[in-house]
Amino acid sequence: MFVSYKWLQEYVDVQEVSAEKLADLITRAGVEVEGVEVRNEGISGVVVGHVLEKEQHPDADKLNKCLVDIGAEEPVQIICGAPNVDKGQKVAVATVGAVLPGNFKIKKAKLRGEASHGMICSLQELGVEGKLVPKEYAEGIYVFPSDAPVGEDALEQLHLNDAVLELGLTPNRSDCLSMLGVAYEVATILGKEVKLPEFTIREAADQANEAVKVMLQDHESNPHYVAKVIKNVTVKPSPVWMQARLAAAGIRPINNVVDITNYVLMEYGQPLHAFDYDRFGSTIVETRKANAGETIVTLDGEERKLTEEDFVITNGKEAVALAGVMGGEATEVSDSTTTVLLESAYFNPQLIRQASKRHGLRSESSARFEKGVDPNRVKAAANRAAYLLQELAGGTVLAGEAEVQVEQPVEATVQVTMNHINSLLGTSLTVDEVKDIFTRLQFTVKESDGTFDITVPTRRGDITIPQDLIEEVGRIYGYDVIPSVLPTMVATTGQLSKRQRLRREIRSTFEGAGLKQAITYSLTSESKSLQFALEKREPVKLALPMSEERSRLRLSIVPQLLEVVAYNQARQLESVAVYELGSVFLSTGANQLPEEKERLAVAVSGNWHEHAWQGEKKAVDFYVVKGIVEALSTRLQLGNRISFVANTSLKELHPGRTADILLDGEVIGYVGQVHPIVQKNIGLKETYVVEMDVTALESAAVEALSFTTVPRYPSITRDIALVVESDVTAGSLQSIILEAGKSLLKEVKLFDLYEGEKMEEGKKSLAFSLKYMDPERTLTDEEVVKAHDRVLTALQEKANAVLRG
Repeated sequence: MFVSYKWLQEYVDVQEVSAEKLADLITRAGVEVEGVEVRNEGISGVVVGHVLEKEQHPDADKLNKCLVDIGAEEPVQIICGAPNVDKGQKVAVATVGAVLPGNFKIKKAKLRGEASHGMICSLQELGVEGKLVPKEYAEGIYVFPSDAPVGEDALEQLHLNDAVLELGLTPNRSDCLSMLGVAYEVATILGKEVKLPEFTIREAADQANEAVKVMLQDHESNPHYVAKVIKNVTVKPSPVWMQARLAAAGIRPINNVVDITNYVLMEYGQPLHAFDYDRFGSTIVETRKANAGETIVTLDGEERKLTEEDFVITNGKEAVALAGVMGGEATEVSDSTTTVLLESAYFNPQLIRQASKRHGLRSESSARFEKGVDPNRVKAAANRAAYLLQELAGGTVLAGEAEVQVEQPVEATVQVTMNHINSLLGTSLTVDEVKDIFTRLQFTVKESDGTFDITVPTRRGDITIPQDLIEEVGRIYGYDVIPSVLPTMVATTGQLSKRQRLRREIRSTFEGAGLKQAITYSLTSESKSLQFALEKREPVKLALPMSEERSRLRLSIVPQLLEVVAYNQARQLESVAVYELGSVFLSTGANQLPEEKERLAVAVSGNWHEHAWQGEKKAVDFYVVKGIVEALSTRLQLGNRISFVANTSLKELHPGRTADILLDGEVIGYVGQVHPIVQKNIGLKETYVVEMDVTALESAAVEALSFTTVPRYPSITRDIALVVESDVTAGSLQSIILEAGKSLLKEVKLFDLYEGEKMEEGKKSLAFSLKYMDPERTLTDEEVVKAHDRVLTALQEKANAVLRG
């Protein structure tokens, strides 16, 4: 919202504060002023001149030699190239020594041999933005009315000796989308009175409701409609002062009729529309929902196809305007218009917002309707516009108006207590101070024992609950003077939750191992959505996806991490190690929100480490990635509760280099190499991945830390090589050994695997190292032999394992 400082002075006395100071006060009160533009800043020496003579330049076809009276002792000669300059005009002249925007200084000059003592200016050359210049002066100099005083300051005559405040309004402050709304705000801040426009309409004997009839089909969408009729109108340019005010507000002047509707729009915040009564097509104004397939050509010349959700103004037969958004071309006011049908109405804000968005039309009117206008200004704005048409267009206003109003607007009543105000703001305000603030806001106040019953005027539709009133008190009292105090609270010892600790441990472990955290899209393609999933369910499809590549919610994080690896390897970053803590989304049925579960995923490729100086390097393999999982298990104090079992059923992973991760015997994830075919399709080198259910890790009960003394007695080691069937896993043998060895067996390690030519077909040899020890005494050979035999017997019985000879 652009606010003219001089225009504002008509409604509230602001002369005692400068535009800059006023901007600061408004900002402090909660409505941000984004900037102040002084329209004549840096401009001097521009006067009104009278073109006495004009003749063709002797040596230039496009230049004219003008003799101009600038109010000095003698007229001056000025060479001008504007196509519309002519004898008898009153024009803006930058005299010798004048300064124009951009610090452009005017000097005596010779143009094609002829002296020029100044410059006849266009509005653009005086700093007016091109889109705000009236069309008749867009390509040439500006011409003043014939009564403009010669020699006077041209900027004053153009009303450019003004400052414009740009308000950055939040959506709830639609009341400040008008000059009167801003006037109420400023009056509250300064403790002044608001001076509302005063006018008297000289009505004709004929009645408006005899010239036009209003019919409303949808009272919810359009509860109030006022139509006034003004005859004998002369369409011409509006006065300079009105053009200047509209330009200051960011609106281009068109003609007096259109300018008056825009002027009242900016003044009252109530959108209006002027129809050419003679082109309207009937004496009936009917508002209704559009018919399917109905069309209308709007003022911008575009034919728009309407839907049944659009709301239109009709002549009883066809649509002539898209309500609250834009009028129709067929009933547009033109230079030949003599009778104006003036519309002022209240429309449902949501209806206008949807129509504006649907048709891609954003206007000053729709911007106000969609935020909500004051329902009590509908008739007042119509009367104000009718008065201006009477004064500035010579119109004859028919008596009264054609009006339909379903119900009278009701002012909201909100209650708030003194204790609530002070407790929420942290202040010690008195009843009288709060009452004064509400009175300055021009709210109706009733107070009893510290309880305020506030009747809020309809112009402030944003105030509906006690907190809104408290906000008003706070901002008018002054946010900057509210005391700053620490909150009252009971001191507690801060600590991390179990969930927070787990995630920090995961990040610390993986980043300590050299992995980098990645954050990837939760959206993926249909083909990737089921890959690598721990739980197979139907992928959740987005209703309005950005693209087919991002049309499904992911069931696994691994495909996104593989995209990260492929992206880096394609850019010659061969060694990549990344992890991600993120969510996957499991379908719970059609039209139901998906179940969100947290997963931990890892992808590692290339070399795990390399020392170029020593010429050493180690490529990533299954055991490196398995070791990362074991390191996390150790960090989380899970001990032997985490185990690994070979898995050949995951089609996206290598069947011989993949294992399930088990927690207390339950599968919570997997670790393995990406299948070579999948690697080739993606463009990856050998890559290993992990995915685990974080919720399962979080729910695992962690035993308290326990410590044992350093053993004082020696241990005894026995090595065994076992021949077993090829499909027997080392893990199963290790479990049997630990169970049979009981308390004396402290450690079991696999140190050799042999499947060579000396081994029987279908067999393999696994060698384990067993450590026996008692922390309280030295074991005897007999005790160790007894325990060792028990282990061998168990291996024979449970796994058909025999000692290799």
